[in-house]
Amino acid sequence: MTLEATSPGASYGSTASGSSFYAAMRILPHDQREAMFQIYSFCRQVDDIADSDGPREERLAALQEWRNDIEALYQGNPPPRLKDYVASVKAFGLKREDFLAIVDGMEMDVPQDIRAPDMATLDLYCDRVASAVGRLSVRVFGLPEEDGIQLAYHLGRALQLTNILRDIDEDAGLGRLYLPREALLHAGITSSDPNRVIAERALPKVCLPLTQRAKAHFEKSDEIMNRNKRRAVRAPRIMSKYYHSILDLLIARGFNAPRQPVRVSKVTRIAILLRYAFI
Repeated sequence: MTLEATSPGASYGSTASGSSFYAAMRILPHDQREAMFQIYSFCRQVDDIADSDGPREERLAALQEWRNDIEALYQGNPPPRLKDYVASVKAFGLKREDFLAIVDGMEMDVPQDIRAPDMATLDLYCDRVASAVGRLSVRVFGLPEEDGIQLAYHLGRALQLTNILRDIDEDAGLGRLYLPREALLHAGITSSDPNRVIAERALPKVCLPLTQRAKAHFEKSDEIMNRNKRRAVRAPRIMSKYYHSILDLLIARGFNAPRQPVRVSKVTRIAILLRYAFI
């Protein structure tokens, strides 16, 4: 369950995707809303470091500073930029390891750009940049422990895979390729050069199995949300429906070049919000 992850990998600053996050979070009670915006702010700040064009050594050092600050927060000595997090950490039982996992995920893009990771590495990336965010979020939403962890697992991966499929061309422009190596080889694509891969006629053979994997995770997350209190899953439900709409648009458009960007219409966004925000 990522907080509006967009290209590259998991970026938290997009206006279009940010609008759906804000819509989903504004329906929450004050304390939950504040905690979610703190989580969002943290993700955005560490993501901005990972995606900056500064020297890689400086970015690695800046991410390590965030790790040090998280450690200090949980040792009872929060640095100034995390002082407001103390109340949320205590109120919702937010876990230190989930914050650190997010930093680790952002760092995966820093030593060198990710290009055609194997499936295990891609899954680890999704867990860190998306499902770890979900594990923090479900505690704020108030889901039961086991269902919350499972929802974070499935919905985080569904959203992140959707992002990857949506942002293939944009990521390639940044020198990154998140499509798994095994899928590329299965389609007969041996290159890991992003710009060469996105021009391959066999690219749909790589992408369509990933759409099915994402759909399976959406289905699992729906099962979990359906058995929990509606008010506890309003925000993740809105995020799920919005991203499922993106996935449906991608499938309908296909993955042959040239690929036009897909966008969920304003009418659809409003319909999702009206249907799920007030139940």
